[in-house]
Amino acid sequence: FFAMASTPKVSHSLSGFSHIQLSTHCEKQFQETLDFYCRLGFQTVRHTHANRQDTNLKESVWLHLFASAPATPSDPGLTIRLSLTVAQPCSLPTQSQGNDKATPCAQLCLVCSDLEQLEIHLQSQGRPVQHWHVTSSQALATGDSDLGSVLHSASHGAWSELTTHDPVGTSLVFTDKCGPFSVQLIHPVPSSTTPSESGTSTPRAKTGDEPRRIGVLTSGGDAPGMNPAVRAVVRVSIARGCVPYVVYDGYQGLVDGGDRIRKMKWDDVQGFLSSGGTNIGTARCMAFKNREGRLKAAHHLIERGIDSLVVIGGDGSLTGADVFRSEWPGLVQELQNTGAIDADLAKRHANLFIVGLVGSIDNDMASTDITIGAVSSLHRICESVDAISSTAISHSRAFVVEVMGRHCGWLALMAGICTGADWLFVPERPPPGEDWKAKMCETLKMHRQMGKRKTVIIVSEGAIDSDLKPIKADHIKDLLTEHVGVDTRVTLLGHVQRGGSPCAYDRFLATVQGVEAVEAVLRATPDTPSPMIGTRENRITCQPLVAAVELTQEVTKAIKAKNFEKAMELRSSDFADVYEAFLNTSTIRHGRKSGLESVPAEKQLRIAVMHVGAPAGGMNPATRAIVRYALNRGHTPLTIASGFPGLIRGEFTERTWMDVDGWSVEGGSRLGTNREQPTQDLGMVAYQLQRHNIQSLIIIGGFEAYSALLTLYRHRAEYPAFCIPMVLIPATISNNVPGTDHSLGSDTSLNALVEACDRIKQSASASRRRVFVVETQGGNCGYLATVGGLITGAAAAYIPEDKLTLETLQEDIRHLRFRYSEEDDRNMGRIVLRNEKCSRTYTTQVLGDILQEESNGLYGVKTSVLGHLMQGGTPSPLDRYRATLLAAKCIQWLEQLAWACLDSPPNAPTELGAPSPTDSVPCVVTPSKPHHIAKGSSVSGPSRRVIFHRAQEATPTVYTTAPTSATVVGFVSMEARFTPVEDLVADTDFDKRRSRRSWWMPVHDLIALFAKYGMYPGQEQKYPSQQQAAILDARALKEMTFAKHRPYETADH
Repeated sequence: FFAMASTPKVSHSLSGFSHIQLSTHCEKQFQETLDFYCRLGFQTVRHTHANRQDTNLKESVWLHLFASAPATPSDPGLTIRLSLTVAQPCSLPTQSQGNDKATPCAQLCLVCSDLEQLEIHLQSQGRPVQHWHVTSSQALATGDSDLGSVLHSASHGAWSELTTHDPVGTSLVFTDKCGPFSVQLIHPVPSSTTPSESGTSTPRAKTGDEPRRIGVLTSGGDAPGMNPAVRAVVRVSIARGCVPYVVYDGYQGLVDGGDRIRKMKWDDVQGFLSSGGTNIGTARCMAFKNREGRLKAAHHLIERGIDSLVVIGGDGSLTGADVFRSEWPGLVQELQNTGAIDADLAKRHANLFIVGLVGSIDNDMASTDITIGAVSSLHRICESVDAISSTAISHSRAFVVEVMGRHCGWLALMAGICTGADWLFVPERPPPGEDWKAKMCETLKMHRQMGKRKTVIIVSEGAIDSDLKPIKADHIKDLLTEHVGVDTRVTLLGHVQRGGSPCAYDRFLATVQGVEAVEAVLRATPDTPSPMIGTRENRITCQPLVAAVELTQEVTKAIKAKNFEKAMELRSSDFADVYEAFLNTSTIRHGRKSGLESVPAEKQLRIAVMHVGAPAGGMNPATRAIVRYALNRGHTPLTIASGFPGLIRGEFTERTWMDVDGWSVEGGSRLGTNREQPTQDLGMVAYQLQRHNIQSLIIIGGFEAYSALLTLYRHRAEYPAFCIPMVLIPATISNNVPGTDHSLGSDTSLNALVEACDRIKQSASASRRRVFVVETQGGNCGYLATVGGLITGAAAAYIPEDKLTLETLQEDIRHLRFRYSEEDDRNMGRIVLRNEKCSRTYTTQVLGDILQEESNGLYGVKTSVLGHLMQGGTPSPLDRYRATLLAAKCIQWLEQLAWACLDSPPNAPTELGAPSPTDSVPCVVTPSKPHHIAKGSSVSGPSRRVIFHRAQEATPTVYTTAPTSATVVGFVSMEARFTPVEDLVADTDFDKRRSRRSWWMPVHDLIALFAKYGMYPGQEQKYPSQQQAAILDARALKEMTFAKHRPYETADH
């Protein structure tokens, strides 16, 4: 069975059970138990939080111990569901004290290959451990006659056992018996693969006396991002002391051999980062599907000494690779029998190691949130639909756009939500009922009557109705022409979706997954299953390839069986949430015409939204989604112009559905934004909120918005108008707001940086031997320069978090001299990225002058300051998607919080106009209708309270002082999470205006790795797996996954 390399090999076989349930009401115990089982080798396969259906469940994690070979019905592995509940669960038996081994408290029995190593591992975690040595005769003495007789008849052998218990009290027994009625011992794993005491294994870069030879190929349909993945595998292989090969034209190249399998040097992949498609070719090879073709492929690999293969492709390509590995021993034996290879060569290549990378624009692979190429394809779709929109508006036309995706509707769904489409067809959610055609036409007519001049419908190529009949674009066109009466055109995007340069996200994803692929090859043993490198919750994962492919095929089976709910569940964790957000932001769903009712009148809220800070891509899409989602729920959305100055002036506007039409594709801020803080005029801020009866407030912005939210929260005692639910949606290109991994606008800015640097590098290469020093924005946060440096192929990146010193400059100058002294590199252009605030002394111009002066005539230097170009134009698809999903989550969160405190304000006045007798805090007065401040009210400056007297007919509605009512919502490990703003203070560096938690910092060492540091005399290789392994090493990544479950507690964390 599969186990992490940092722990001894643990296995379990249990038939007839779906899973084992463990529960606790203690959050600390929950985290300790999760950590305990993950360190034993269990993998997190699903993580869910509280939902409306199960009010007793706060959090649930599904853990699975995978088999070391494809699972069979008799050897299925073990699944544990760990739940954090509200109420205290029933007590579980705990490990007995003393030496009475015959206690019946054991709950789980696990088989381990090396009990001594396991005992050290458990003791290092502070777990109590008892070691037992058992013989058959001792087993007979237990009184279990049946078990004893079986053991006695089998053998009089002996075995060992360890007993302990997990943090929730479940007793565990570890044994080296291979089965409950067997006395055959499990032998320890060979010492060559035994992990070190530190918990990290030493990868083998050599096979015998020869360096490990690693082949890489691309197969199936091409996808943007394949070239960056190939580049990463080649360069990391060289950096790790291996010899990389590429196979041209996929499996066809393996079958043909010859010059289609070529050894690669460092600079052979120069320029791959910005190139679309696959430069090493791909093909759908029929010959490889039969054994004869695979025999030729094996021979060609052995001829070149290749025993490891990284395959980049879809589910079919990865399945073929695993079949190839399973047949490898037989193929080698057959080649030896026929005399094609000798016995020594057969012995040295007895095993083939396979690692899979998922390259597919469809994003249809289970067990990973995103595949290489999917986001770039979404870019092409959004660019096309955005361009179509202008002609659609000009002629008042309807367009039906068909996108790729086969049986997966991810591309269509994301395109619909990113382009503001009017209707959507995906295979996972067919239109319900027989009258869907009439409903669609009625809705589109309503949109036209409201004044909309364009209609866009997105259709997935695999779209079907509830009877599994295909829904084609031409059929929809005929419906619109006949029943809606609009001029309708059909656009089939086709292979446009596969083309173009990879976007910023795909470059990053392909690079870090390529690095992890090489590490997975070096960690692999003949007993471990072929891994698939994927992404879960913003973390690189390494999971059994076969299990992922089988789970992918389950989606197709579910659709064919008309089990559409299961198909939705098997997609990515947010697929259903995004679909619901699309419905609520694209179609009016309440009112008489739709037949759907909004929330009751007494629960309808007045929700205000405002922009604070610098403009960022995603602000307008978020505002659009907030307005439309609120309207569909029956609430009244209001926008505030020009940030806090506009709020103080009372620039509130109630918004309608069509007011925000088209905002999903607009950059900047339609409301207007600035960096002004409310501190100097808190009284007027409170007055305007009170005057307009604002019952919930959404702030969209960067660090200034974060500071403003904290200010409002901390002045609730003086200003009761601030005692309403408030939430911040982080939106800043700097990505420096605590409480989120990704701020709105950061992806748009990265794509702007990529586009600019690609052009600059082209100029530098054309000019021959030129280095550009490029200055990026980002304030005191080095996110843009760090991630941008990796995805643009920068020679170096200077950031505030890593102090720029003269010694660093000297090292980089020496490295540039080395690079330009090489014959093959003399004409290549390079860039050096510099964050705008990385140093007061070494400015962009000073850096350029120093590099020029010390070049020894090997290269020239120019500078480029990107400035506000990095704020981007049109928001990127990822920022549009994130904005819409966060907006929908905000409305849901505001509803739950506001409804919980309706009509229950504490400290209410005993008589009209009198403050509460319990303290000096005045009553909140949130009347049911907006009004001007009542006569007798007083408005003061920031040093005094603002006292509002309520009118006699007014009734209080929303009042809350709970810390959880002022939060920051963001994507933490790809999950939308609300964190109280007060809890984030310890995680904030207010002087530097950034978070203390920077998940992207390990990426900084990767920049040096791909710039060829460590390849020249006197250089130390800055390899992250030797320093900060969090972005590369699967074991350390699991540690990061544990950390994501903990709240932001201290600055050290």
